[in-house]
Amino acid sequence: MSQTQKPADLSLGSFSHNPPWVLSTDELAWQRSAAILRKNQALTLQSQLKKPLFPPARRAVGVALRFGAPIALWAATKRKGKDPKAALYKSLRKNAERLGPTFIKLAQIISAGEGVFPPALVDECKKCRDQVPAVPSEQIRAIIEEQCKQPLNQLFSSFDDTPIAAASIAQVHNATLLDGTDVVVKVQRPGIDKQVRKDLKVLSWLAPFLIGRIKVSALANPPALVELFAETIIEELDFRLEAQNMLDVAAVFVALKQKDFVVPRPHPTLVTQKVLMMEKLEGYSFNDVAGIKESGLDTHKIINTQMLGFLEGAFLHGVFHGDLHGGNLFVLPDGKTGLVDFGITGRLTKKERMAFLKMMMTATSNDPSGQVEALRDLGALPADTDVAAVVKDLGLDKPPIDPTQLEPEELVKEMQTMVKALLGYGARVPKPLMLYMKNLLFIDGSIASLAPDLDMFKVVTDVATHFAVTHGASIAKDLQMDQKQWELDLDGIKAGFGVDPADRNSLTYKELRERRALITKRLKSSKDAK
Repeated sequence: MSQTQKPADLSLGSFSHNPPWVLSTDELAWQRSAAILRKNQALTLQSQLKKPLFPPARRAVGVALRFGAPIALWAATKRKGKDPKAALYKSLRKNAERLGPTFIKLAQIISAGEGVFPPALVDECKKCRDQVPAVPSEQIRAIIEEQCKQPLNQLFSSFDDTPIAAASIAQVHNATLLDGTDVVVKVQRPGIDKQVRKDLKVLSWLAPFLIGRIKVSALANPPALVELFAETIIEELDFRLEAQNMLDVAAVFVALKQKDFVVPRPHPTLVTQKVLMMEKLEGYSFNDVAGIKESGLDTHKIINTQMLGFLEGAFLHGVFHGDLHGGNLFVLPDGKTGLVDFGITGRLTKKERMAFLKMMMTATSNDPSGQVEALRDLGALPADTDVAAVVKDLGLDKPPIDPTQLEPEELVKEMQTMVKALLGYGARVPKPLMLYMKNLLFIDGSIASLAPDLDMFKVVTDVATHFAVTHGASIAKDLQMDQKQWELDLDGIKAGFGVDPADRNSLTYKELRERRALITKRLKSSKDAK
């Protein structure tokens, strides 16, 4: 291939222009089984979540002791007038690490649940290590040879036994093919499939006993949390599905004409249930903030790429990377964003996608009833929810209040009233909404580190304008509405940030963070005063 000739598979996905191989859908043997596998997993999920009459005894006892002892101690001290939740959460996090990969993964999911789980629990779970002890190299080599049906020396000229990452489900190694091509090889931890399924049975058995005993979440009680966890982790256990996720997300970027994302190509043949070989991408880790800034790359453009790519993928195609974090993104030398690790991918039904679209449109046009309807359609509220009653109970029909101007006791009361009302209506956090919120939180953090001077009013205006100009006609058609009905209410947006529209024409992210810090301080002072 000449240097000026573009790879033929760029029509299939947003890949690099210097391919180690060129993909053809006719050659991807593993792709034919992906749709069947996905359907079968959906069918068997409910059986995984059904509370067993008797759980795996030894594992159940171990889990019950690890989690039961600190909860019992907390309950006992609470009856004495104390409420040391910080100590409880620390103990739960440490015991999750001791119980191994399944529970580390559960803690990591909780760590992404800001606004859903108690802040102290979220903060503690963020300490749950990203790296777990590496599997001995001889076991990794054996898995590759068994899965690929070839000796290692017939696959690679070199294979690095030291993993570049060792996570809860798999670990990742650098390798070089016989033709000199550098690749990345993701290998599933031995026995993790059986261990996860056994642990899900234990969790499904334990969860009902925890209802009302410990509020791990205002909007996700223990059984709901286990269901969310199972939906998330089951798909990660088959790398053929992950490879298909890579192709699907890459295809969405092509359909959107989004050229600033790069997805690594999965290998045409060396993809199995437990082994995923892929193209190697190199660039700045997203956690390397200093390196990115020193490179002179346009950080505002990088943030804009992230935001639009994620939102357009979700709203217009119903497919998006579901686990954005610093370890899963690279800033390539040309400023494009490389995406890796597609084990968790958001997939929306048509109804869910319409709900997300409606949520965005009603948020930018300051329509609280429409926002509640969107949450209902998404499954966050029961189908028979009285929308008007929710709007009234949450005070959404009243002018927004600046939380920084409230006394600590007033702020706590406002939050408690809102949570109580939501619980009364049976609110929950479905998987698509959790992944969406999780990604928004990551983008929020990216702005904090890469572009703290970004004007948040301008961001919202630019995103809304982009959708209206580029996709307005198709969105209006999908929602069966007149495109002229969709108008940006900038004053409403400003009020939503808790500021007086007449007083502010801009609000940088740094200023927004300062407002959040003040709110947190007020909440803490109210708690400490009790």
